[in-house]
Amino acid sequence: MTALIPNPRQAGVLETVRELGSVTVDALAERFGVTLQTVRRDVKLLAEAGLLARFHGGVRLPASTTENIAYRQRQQLNEDAKRRIARAVAAQVPDGCSLILNIGTTVEAVARELLARRGLRVITNNLNVAALLSDNPDCEVIVAGGLVRPRDRGIIGEATVEFISQFRVDIGLIGISGIEADGTLRDFDYREVKVAQAIIRASRQVWLVADHSKFNRPAMVEMGRLAQVDALFTDIAPPPAFQTLLTDAGVACTVGQGSDRGDGGDSALPKPATRPNADTARSGDRP
Repeated sequence: MTALIPNPRQAGVLETVRELGSVTVDALAERFGVTLQTVRRDVKLLAEAGLLARFHGGVRLPASTTENIAYRQRQQLNEDAKRRIARAVAAQVPDGCSLILNIGTTVEAVARELLARRGLRVITNNLNVAALLSDNPDCEVIVAGGLVRPRDRGIIGEATVEFISQFRVDIGLIGISGIEADGTLRDFDYREVKVAQAIIRASRQVWLVADHSKFNRPAMVEMGRLAQVDALFTDIAPPPAFQTLLTDAGVACTVGQGSDRGDGGDSALPKPATRPNADTARSGDRP
């Protein structure tokens, strides 16, 4: 498997395959207005990087449930979608609240948008988030202890779980690798999952950030279920089956809209986080 940072057309190919599940080379050539040779070259590079799987005449998503896409590649994928999600989240985060932010490129996009907020207290097991938010003099940043994962500077392990467990915050903001059709939230590293579960237990409200590519994406380890989430922030309206799951679970879904112009989001916005008393916090239903 080789490292590859997709160019805009290749990122578009990935988006199309994620949207459709599988697609022919002919259809991709027509969609992007390029030659079959160009598409085949893109597909070959994407397949060698482990981002796509080829079959005769077309491509599909890779079937691996055990290994995530490399961090540098994830940084480049769905960048505009992540910015839209991040702006929608930041619009709902009130000044003066406490948050826990975990690992993930979408969570890091949220951290960038929180630079304009005042009086935040942020706990994180993500060194990238800590570095970003430390540029905000009005934000107090607390970094969890534990093992630093070199590929993305995430902090994981039992020490991290124990550290997180001593807090009780207004908002726990978590990213995820996949949301499956049965409503389970999944990821690839069981150590990262243990930390995310601790964040859920430590949070009065749980906000999930996931772009459209995460729906129906398989991953090996179950982190939790949609019923443990208060609000989902995404970039495109979820597929109908997931909309039903979200409604049944009572999850508010916010679709971040606009582009780099800075347009906001809409659709079923969750209520702004407050600092409720511990005796009113929803905690018993979050194993």
